[in-house]
Amino acid sequence: MTIVRDALYINGAWVPATSGEVFTVTSSGTGEPYATVPVGTVEEAARAVEAAAAAFPDWSTTAPSERARFLERTSALLAERADAIALTIAHEVGMPLGLAKAIQVGLPIATFADNANRASEFVWEHEVGNSTIVREPAGVVVAITPWNYPLHQIANKVAAALAAGCTVVLKPSEVAPVNAFLLADIFHEIGLPAGVFNLVTGLGPVVGEALVAHPRTDMVSFTGSTRAGKRVMALAAESVTRVSLELGGKSANIILEDADLSTAVPDGVVKCYLNSGQTCSALTRMLVPRSRLGEVEEIAVATAATMTPDDPVNGSSFLGPLASSAQLERVRGYITSGIDEGARLLCGGTKPPEGKEGGYYVTPTIFSDVRNDMRIAQEEIFGPVLSIIPYDSVDEAVAIANDSIYGLAGGVWAATEERALEVARRIRTGQVEINGGRFNTVAPFGGYKQSGIGRELGQFGFEEFLETKAIQHS
Repeated sequence: MTIVRDALYINGAWVPATSGEVFTVTSSGTGEPYATVPVGTVEEAARAVEAAAAAFPDWSTTAPSERARFLERTSALLAERADAIALTIAHEVGMPLGLAKAIQVGLPIATFADNANRASEFVWEHEVGNSTIVREPAGVVVAITPWNYPLHQIANKVAAALAAGCTVVLKPSEVAPVNAFLLADIFHEIGLPAGVFNLVTGLGPVVGEALVAHPRTDMVSFTGSTRAGKRVMALAAESVTRVSLELGGKSANIILEDADLSTAVPDGVVKCYLNSGQTCSALTRMLVPRSRLGEVEEIAVATAATMTPDDPVNGSSFLGPLASSAQLERVRGYITSGIDEGARLLCGGTKPPEGKEGGYYVTPTIFSDVRNDMRIAQEEIFGPVLSIIPYDSVDEAVAIANDSIYGLAGGVWAATEERALEVARRIRTGQVEINGGRFNTVAPFGGYKQSGIGRELGQFGFEEFLETKAIQHS
């Protein structure tokens, strides 16, 4: 049975959509229709921004402790409904159900709770000389989010913005929008004041651009491709609207000569393949000493062989399918490009896994002898495709890692943390994990270069949604 959502959430109410058109969301594991959501219009986008603008004066002056209570309740209800939300995201995105519950729902639960604490504990004013420095909410925030970690990316923006005292208009990706409706249901249920949160689905070049260009939009927080981020930035520049951008990545994982390959290589494969490679910070370039290339290849192929993609809802594999037919064709195109450019295919390829001709499945793929000027080493693939690049010195490895338009994440493996840290400091990215360091939900996340502007999560993500005012005293 197909889920039908036929209304948009504007000014505290579910409002029937007017276009009569729908987006069909398919189940990643089967390719069959899973849900439909409305195609919003420019007029509905404008109504949502106007509602957020009208709600801003009251919400921005609501006691931070009161805003925190709404966020705490949201976190609690997300936790109560984690199974149902995880099932939705497993269908939409293709992440296996267990991982979807832990990551795709678990991270938003933590993010709403964290921002509740920040709203309550933040020091909103302090004195500097004869000035009172006041931190104030930025205003009406347009949040435009992607499909790969849909609710996580929504929470990063919406929880922080609401905690800061901003009002929000959310436009989620049409590929994975159902989870956004489930969040809106929660906001409606807990009685979030009308206009504080608004949800409009629609095409980026239509609804997204209308939201960014609206004269009452004060800030745009966008996560997506670098190409789309450039367009958002150009539109926002017309009215000097503030932007925060979290864009693409092509992250390098440097394995040093003295690293324990039996630990480092499997971890690197996992970090490349998580969410079927549909992760902006995935460690997609594995840089290894040329002297140990054969060992690395053997371990990497053996690791990939344990990861046969399976149905995300009923299967038991670490890997599921990709999110859409368009993504499937994109990834297959990059695999073909790698072969054509002369990279050595160790495993995988363009054929689907045996027995998985339905749905959007890609066989885990590894290339070796990759040159850093190849497309598979320079462009974001967003699939389970690992490029192994040999190097002859640490200086060369660092140069290869930094030879990218992106600077989102990276990794370093060494025999000691001190040695790994020394190399990590030389990598020009927003995050670097050393010796398999875990993701930190309160550490700043964002990138250098064309990976974006600004940071999400924790203190830095919260403060993205604040303005700074100085009041001078006589």
